Amino acid sequence: VPVALGSRSTFLAGAIGGHEGRVLQAGDRIAIGPAPDAAAARPVPPAPTLTGDWTLRVQHGPHGAPDLLTPAGLRRLLAGPWTVHGHADRTGIRLSGPTAEFARRDGGDAGLHPSNVIETPYALGAIMLSGDTPIVVGPDGPSLGGFCAPLCVVREDRWKLGQLRPGDPVTLELDAASRRDTPAAPESGDVAARSARPVPADTDEPAAAVLAERPGRDGQPDVRYRRAGDENVVVEYGEPSIDFALRLRIHGLQEAIRARALPGVRDLTPGVRCLQVRFDPDRLTLPRLLDELQRIEHDLPATDALEVPARVVTMPLSWADPEAVKAMRHYQEHVFPDAPWAPDNIEYIRRINGLPDVQAVQDTILDARYVVVGLGDVYLGAPVALPLDPRHQLVTTKYTPARTWTPENAVGIGGAFLCVYGMEGPGGYQLFGRTVPVWMRRDADGRTPAKPWLLRHFDVLRFELVSADQLLRLRARAKDGHHVVSIRERTFSLADRRALETAHPTEIDAHRERRSAAFQRERASWAA
Repeated sequence: VPVALGSRSTFLAGAIGGHEGRVLQAGDRIAIGPAPDAAAARPVPPAPTLTGDWTLRVQHGPHGAPDLLTPAGLRRLLAGPWTVHGHADRTGIRLSGPTAEFARRDGGDAGLHPSNVIETPYALGAIMLSGDTPIVVGPDGPSLGGFCAPLCVVREDRWKLGQLRPGDPVTLELDAASRRDTPAAPESGDVAARSARPVPADTDEPAAAVLAERPGRDGQPDVRYRRAGDENVVVEYGEPSIDFALRLRIHGLQEAIRARALPGVRDLTPGVRCLQVRFDPDRLTLPRLLDELQRIEHDLPATDALEVPARVVTMPLSWADPEAVKAMRHYQEHVFPDAPWAPDNIEYIRRINGLPDVQAVQDTILDARYVVVGLGDVYLGAPVALPLDPRHQLVTTKYTPARTWTPENAVGIGGAFLCVYGMEGPGGYQLFGRTVPVWMRRDADGRTPAKPWLLRHFDVLRFELVSADQLLRLRARAKDGHHVVSIRERTFSLADRRALETAHPTEIDAHRERRSAAFQRERASWAA
């Protein structure tokens, strides 16, 4: 079968790869490839015993006790017992069991529920908490998202995820190796270049989520190096707040790691204030990786000096689109009838931000210029974006529990972020409309584009209002490979944001105070 994005596997939800991106059907003709090179063949391990009663070994990562969960709450997750929920597939496997115990009362800028975090990458096999519901991120899961992930299935046990069935019992077992590979103190040499201090692991808990810390100096942010299972490290900057300077620093770090070309580094996934580094433990040890990351950190240029290429992308928006409203109704009828955001997400956005009416919600969103700070939050090139102007910043909480269905290209706000859904699937953002695809499955000639994602990091996204019928016509043209959005080139730098903050300090403060007061009222109502 053809190679799609470097893989021959099939991603059914995205209709990508394999045999026409779909399941095999009676009558399909399947070509048989050449025999593999005998020298490259790997020994096949003995077949395991499949019992239907599963033990998954886990390591920390990247969130845990005591910053997000209490130590007792983390022990409760490990103790279980757990059962595979009916909603389980290659995207994610929900688990039913005890309720998590969090160490904080809410997620701050990320949302009302303490499971909410500012968008962070997910490792394959990460066990993230969508509210109180654990979900194991599968091979078709999202690249990043806004829920904390306190544990991660080790790579040697990930094959078991494909065998889990609804109703199967699951035990989470702390991986013994997670206590052995906690990094020692940095090697002798340039102390300034490698000044992160190791964080010792507690022998009664999973190895520390924070492997090492580096205090900020000379105007640079604090740095934390977090474990994310046994083949990922998350580099995290500063405090959990919305800060464009942190996102630009992540960009600088990503480019510097690419330039260093470290053997064993397999992938780099940026979040909003963190970067996930996926590595091959057989080629690059965890202590060596941390040492190299600290060297790179020391040499990074000042964030204010960074300027990155970007574009202004104008997309059509069907406000309160019928498909978005359908998702709201479906959730109310089948998941959580008394949810605070039911029956109307737009009214909820108005209330939690202290706006006078829903027209003010629409005006704010149409006036805003959103900067793309992440991609892949809800699959297939889905952008996570923040308003360039602080006066346009709206904050909500995410659905808890998450929706089981969201229409393709629905647009919503979760925490402080705007997102366009890349495909149908679950989700937690408060919806207000729908737009055209952000993932192009074919061009006008019917071919698969080499880079099918529409948006890039630091693009400036804006919306123009269209009717629901107009959007359907534009969507049909887009799916036939035609361009239906306006794109023009520009650059992005921290000066763009700083200029707005300097020009409108009084209005920005008033906006934040009103929003904060409304958010606290909603939090009190949530608690009640």
